[in-house]
Formats: sequence, structure tokens, C-alpha cells
Amino acid sequence: MVLCSLHLIALKDGITPASFLASLREAGIKPIVQARVFRWMILPTQLSAGHLLARNIHWDMLLMLSPSTQISESVRAASIAAEWTASAGTSSKLLSGYAATNAALLNSAVVPAGVDLDAAKKADSSKNLELTPELASFISSLPAHLASHPVSMLNLISFNPGGQAQYVKYGQEFSARVGARYGGRVKIVGKVTSSGAEDTKQEGWDEIAFVHYPSIAHFAAMAGDKDYQEVNHTYRLGALKDTFIICVLEVTDDGEVVDGTRKENKMKL
Repeated sequence: MVLCSLHLIALKDGITPASFLASLREAGIKPIVQARVFRWMILPTQLSAGHLLARNIHWDMLLMLSPSTQISESVRAASIAAEWTASAGTSSKLLSGYAATNAALLNSAVVPAGVDLDAAKKADSSKNLELTPELASFISSLPAHLASHPVSMLNLISFNPGGQAQYVKYGQEFSARVGARYGGRVKIVGKVTSSGAEDTKQEGWDEIAFVHYPSIAHFAAMAGDKDYQEVNHTYRLGALKDTFIICVLEVTDDGEVVDGTRKENKMKL
């Protein structure tokens, strides 16, 4: 197992993703994951909510760094307005193959996923990972290149007592019954060892999962699927003490959205 660090970052005024990533490169840091935050999918209700939500922080970027790299205090002082971090142990095999796996996913042919607006009317909150009218409306308002673009979902998970085994069953049922249908694929998983702002201690998170979907529309269509909701309500919801999910778009070193299907390999967000 390798201990990596996750960083949710709010940039200072005037600092762009491109200039921030350039400062990391100048410091010799090459992130395993570098992505721009697209939107919250599920908000935390208990753990970390004060730091992540109460100050109304607009999070700009997600980084995953190897254990041998750290953001220097000089870079923090120059570029970072707020930061939330988590350390997690994950498989060295997953990390070593991440770049190739991710490139293959970005280049995969994708079957469009329709969003069922009738299903959206059945949920008034995204808290239970259900499709809401708000999410369906958000997707329908997106430019076509973003609505159909691959996304990654950062999941932070805290288990109720005895809930981990139940969540493992959820993962098995998800893979067997609905995951492949909507292109969901776990890219990185890990056990959280610490989390929080720099001045806080372990906050109670247990696991991370970084999951690929062919588009945000595929994720929403999955959330509106009756088969998925049966698995969700049977195995997932009761296992969780708290969770949050943030949707991100991975970016190139110049801060543009990675698009493996285009020659220029970048796309405006």
C-alpha cells in the first residue's frame, strides 16, 4: 500500500488553474490526479461539513499527490485561499497503472445516456444518490461538449458500525447489476488515515473512491435507474454514517479539460 494525499483547493483571486499547476511543476511536483471541480453531487451532512461548506468556499481544484511530494508553504501562501486534505493508503498497482487506465477511459467510445426527467421528479434531494429535477436541469443546460464529456467522482465514505461489510456487498451488486450499463468504473480506492484542514485531526472518514463515468449524464441516468436504486437502498444507504461526492474534470498542465478524443487534447470548461 502507498500513502497518498488528496487536496481540495480554493485558489486565491487572480490565480488560475494553469498558473497554479505551473507553480507545482516549478517545484518539481507532478500530481497523480489534477482536476477542476465541476460541482457537488452529494454534500456532507456531519463530517467535515463545517470546513467544506459552512464558509461557502468555492473549491477550484482536486489534486492527488504521491507520498514523496508536498505542496510547499511558499506555493500555499502565493496561490491557495483554502484547502481540505485527506491521506489514504491505496494500491501501488492501481497508482502505477492510473495514467494508462485513465487515458484509455478518456478515449473509449461512449454510447449516449439519456436522462429520464420523469424519474427525476421522484426525488427532491440528491442526498440519497437519487436523480433530482435540479440535476436533470443542470445537465440539460450544459454545453454539449461538457454534458457528454467523461467525469470522475471523488467519494468520501464514513461507515456506520458494521457497515463496511454491507458496503462491500453494495459494490459487488453495483458491478454485477448496473455499473457496466452506465460505464461506472472505480479507478482508485483507499483507506483514509487522516483528513481535514491543517489545524484539525482525523474527522472520521473511512474510505475514498475515485470513480470514472463516461459523462455526468451517465451518472444521472444511473441514479434514476430502478435497478440501481434497489441496490442503493438495500445495501448502500444503511451502511453509511456520512458521505460526500464531488464531480471533477481532469485537466492538462495548462489547466484545460483533458479530451483524449481531440487532437489538441484540451477543451474549455
